[in-house]
Amino acid sequence: MTSDDSAASGEATASGGAGSESGSGSEGSAGPFPGGTVRHGTGVTSTRAFPSDGYPANLDPFVLFERFYIEPDEGFPTHPHKGFEIVSYMIEGGMDHEDSLGVRNTAQAGEAMRITTGRGIEHSEFPAGEGGCNGLQLWVNLPREAKEAEPDYADATAAELPTAETDGATVTTVVGEGSPLELRTPMEYLDARVDDAWTWEPPADWAGFLFGVAGEGTVDGRAFGVGDVRVRPAEGGPVAVESADGLRLVAVAGRPHGEPIRQRGPFVL
Repeated sequence: MTSDDSAASGEATASGGAGSESGSGSEGSAGPFPGGTVRHGTGVTSTRAFPSDGYPANLDPFVLFERFYIEPDEGFPTHPHKGFEIVSYMIEGGMDHEDSLGVRNTAQAGEAMRITTGRGIEHSEFPAGEGGCNGLQLWVNLPREAKEAEPDYADATAAELPTAETDGATVTTVVGEGSPLELRTPMEYLDARVDDAWTWEPPADWAGFLFGVAGEGTVDGRAFGVGDVRVRPAEGGPVAVESADGLRLVAVAGRPHGEPIRQRGPFVL
């Protein structure tokens, strides 16, 4: 994603947006709140968790998070990035990735890619085949000492991502214990399918959020559905998720760097 998008309904244009500098992301509602609509310059539409009107800031160590919807005739031609890491996780359809490292890969539903942009990389993203695709993309800031790291790429098939049955949920680890995808920031990225009750409790000093992918239920007793966002309270503690008919969400948390996030379009300085 280029993140050089123009403002659209629900998109944040305040602190934390493209061309902004933000810190811990303490401003804005913890939610649940609906994600904002973003239309990228290439025509691709996304539902953005943050920065958005509901949460107009970054969430250290996270720069942004969104669910993208790419139609068959749309996509992202070759464009540059630097200064952060990208995790793309496919929900439906496939996405072709090609980059300046010489990598070509197609990620299908349930598969993930990690790009360390470091000192600079160029890549493109288009739907695979004749259909469209949609998925989730997370930008994770690189700590100051790693901004000039060599760019790198890794991917994981659905079979390589560990999935465990727990009381009330089935949880796939996209990033975290058992996953082949590693980032330079300590973090976890879980895909949880909740059919009863599930409790999410990452380390107390980590920042995090939930994002609704499918179905409906409640988070800490409040209604939660597709495109909804719940930012973990600053004081930490467990987050209770419940659903009678099925709720799929992702739960993402990471250790803050305690450094300003200076985003300039596709670059994080």
